[in-house]
This record gives sequence, C-alpha cells and structure tokens, in this order.
Amino acid sequence: MGDKKLYITRGDDVTKILNFEDNSGNAINITGWTVFFTVKKSYLKSDDEALIKKDITSHSDPSNGKTKLVIDASDTDDMNNGDYYYDIQVKKGDGKINTVLNDIFVLDYDVTRRTS
Repeated sequence: MGDKKLYITRGDDVTKILNFEDNSGNAINITGWTVFFTVKKSYLKSDDEALIKKDITSHSDPSNGKTKLVIDASDTDDMNNGDYYYDIQVKKGDGKINTVLNDIFVLDYDVTRRTS
C-alpha cells in the first residue's frame, strides 16, 4: 500500500478494497488484525475528535490480505467539502501497531442532496 489521496463525494456510499502486501507484492495474511481508518480536520486532533472512525476486525479475504473499508453516506453527510487528513493503521495479532498509509482525504461537494 502506497501513499495516495482518497477522493470521496459528500453523502456517497463508498466501498474500498484494501490489499495488504509485503515489499515483494505478496499478500500478507491479516487474520486477527484490526484495521483502523481515521479522518480528522487536523492531525493534531485527538481520536475522540475524529470525523470518521472505522475499526475493521472482520475481513473479506484475510489469508489473501484483503479487507473492505466501507464509508457510509451518513459518515460524510454533515462534513464540509475540502481537505482532511486520514490514515490507515493496523494492530497485528501480536499487538504491534503500524501505520500503513496516510495522506489527504479530499471531500468533494455534492449537488443532489435528496434521497427520495
């Protein structure tokens, strides 16, 4: 996983597949891992002040290093468009913590606000 911006449109339901690989491109078994996804307006804010927090413990294909990050429409519905900070951090089965990705979370405005 390399650094990259994450572009989301406010109020959209988004699912991203996260692939965990070693430096040679081989899948890493993530069985027993917790994947933390956090979005903040400032990286100096505490986790309690995060705008989006996801703790993923059930993975779609853990032995092949795959999990799903689901961002629901309600997660961004009250946020203003603009740039935020995000990271993906993992807690491995042995308790070790590693940040595997961090960059800018870009929230684009939406025009349509109605859902029915």
